[in-house]
Amino acid sequence: PQQRIFLEICWECLERAGHAPDQSTGPVGVFAGMNNATYYQRHVAHRPDLIEKIGEFQVMLDNEKDYIATRVANRLNLTGPAISMNTACSTSLVAIAQAVMSLRAGQCDMALAGGASITCPPRSGYLHQDGAMLSPDGHTRSFGADAAGTVFSDGAGVVLLKRLRDAQHDGDTIHAVIRGVAVNNDGRDKASFTAPSVDGQAAVIGAALEAAGIDARSIGYVEAHGTATPMGDPVEVAALTKAYRQQT
Repeated sequence: PQQRIFLEICWECLERAGHAPDQSTGPVGVFAGMNNATYYQRHVAHRPDLIEKIGEFQVMLDNEKDYIATRVANRLNLTGPAISMNTACSTSLVAIAQAVMSLRAGQCDMALAGGASITCPPRSGYLHQDGAMLSPDGHTRSFGADAAGTVFSDGAGVVLLKRLRDAQHDGDTIHAVIRGVAVNNDGRDKASFTAPSVDGQAAVIGAALEAAGIDARSIGYVEAHGTATPMGDPVEVAALTKAYRQQT
């Protein structure tokens, strides 16, 4: 389902942008990732009769994370880089960053970037565990005093990117301009494997500001991770504060 739905929205994205998927004059890249293949785990793995009928190799191609980008490139006849990638919660945003770099490097003329996260069976819920990241009451209260955890949901999203001069030349609708991107990792400098660190986040925010060539004072809106966990939210605010104080 994740590969299929992502393919559908990529087709729709190209159509809405005014580009026929199979008639691109230049290379179009695809950068994407998806969640764990729970459809395979819960609906296919225990059905050896179906696997035998279709074939193990074909079942693997239809379900594994590795093929979400190449599936789109194959079905829509896109000839740019097709990179399936996964960085947990940041997958779609890192996909956009990689697409930007590919466009700047001249590897493609347009790029689809995004991801899909669909859990099977739908609306299956979860069991809360003390000390874990999931909310005890099914609500996410990002940056709230009563924030106690996050709630995962299903969805898929994709954007079509072009170099600004090309979009202007072609008369495209431009929803936003990406001035700069930055990606890093905080290594061992954190409380645990899944915990964030102030220094790591502050460093990548600072790098993004530098790459964009803008003053922190000019920014009026910040979209945050906002996990609504007792550890994640304070760390994120502290990292933003540390990074912005370099210029303010």
